[in-house]
Amino acid sequence: MGRTDAASRVIKASPQVIYAAHVDPQPVAAWRPPKGMRAEIYNFDAGEGGIYRMAFVCEDVSVAGKTSANADVFEGQFVELVPGQRIVERVVFESDDPAYAGAMTVTTTLSAVTEGTRVDIACSNIPDGISAADHAEGMASTLANLAAFVE
Repeated sequence: MGRTDAASRVIKASPQVIYAAHVDPQPVAAWRPPKGMRAEIYNFDAGEGGIYRMAFVCEDVSVAGKTSANADVFEGQFVELVPGQRIVERVVFESDDPAYAGAMTVTTTLSAVTEGTRVDIACSNIPDGISAADHAEGMASTLANLAAFVE
């Protein structure tokens, strides 16, 4: 099935606010790309079963992307949407490199806590080309961006 990576963070916002930031393309473009990248959203249908297509573009042109010289283009599908609680996405990178082949599942769980919301991200079936260290850094950066956006 492949490797599973996880990350979590408590964010000072309600589960409903955090959920809303996941299903609207404008907030997604603002917080989702990790540090050093920006998002370009080509298509975004936020219903259960809906498809999105976007790219994370490296701001440093010397950094290689999975799809092109400096971009990671991927298509996702919202497999499950439970407002204020859970988001399950299936993500496939566009790449000629077999190291990035396959569908990764990203499960985001939102749990109300005294301080706000605990956001847990679990990514399973991660393509071999994504190192565990790079992925951990990227997920931590994305969670920090999400916190900055909604707090």
